[in-house]
Amino acid sequence: MDNITDDGTPLAASPLTRAVLEIDEYAAGLGWDQPARLFALVDTDRLRTEEPVLADRLGLGGGSGGGDGQDDPAGRDGGSGAAPAALTPVEQDELPAGVPLDEFLGTIAWPDAVAGCAMTVERLMLPPSAETSVPRELQEEGAEERLARWVAEHPERREVRMTVAVLRDGARETALRLREKDSPTEVLTGPDLVPGLAEALAGTFAD
Repeated sequence: MDNITDDGTPLAASPLTRAVLEIDEYAAGLGWDQPARLFALVDTDRLRTEEPVLADRLGLGGGSGGGDGQDDPAGRDGGSGAAPAALTPVEQDELPAGVPLDEFLGTIAWPDAVAGCAMTVERLMLPPSAETSVPRELQEEGAEERLARWVAEHPERREVRMTVAVLRDGARETALRLREKDSPTEVLTGPDLVPGLAEALAGTFAD
């Protein structure tokens, strides 16, 4: 099924899925071999009404545009059009180098106006047919670095870009894009494709 309409706009059943596909397209435009990126997801109308100063800081205030198109990867009006409660992705500062993602996410706290968050990250993965060949000693706790090196050298490894998003209310969505199938029509979506990262992102909204 094609996730893109004729004019290049993602076609999705929900604002969250739409936002995830927009971030995926934004990341695709930057090319591969990119660092992880973190986004806030905001309800543009609510943000403009309840937090106008913050909206201005995010480039979303005053007028119908979504800012200058740099902080808002879609460069669109998240609060207008047919879709109710549309979400606008707002890219955050660059992630610190050398800090594990789970450790970094543990330091994040979002303001109330942020409805959710998303992250896009590249990883090497093995197809299900190759997972059974992983040595037992590499499946043990503490062997993550050795396992990563083993996967990187495996002839059947696949490069994948994962875009994972969560909302405060618990909703989740993921888009997966394989480097070997780098096309919008080949993007896979689903709420539980990368549960570990989704759980870590959800933790940024914990009290």
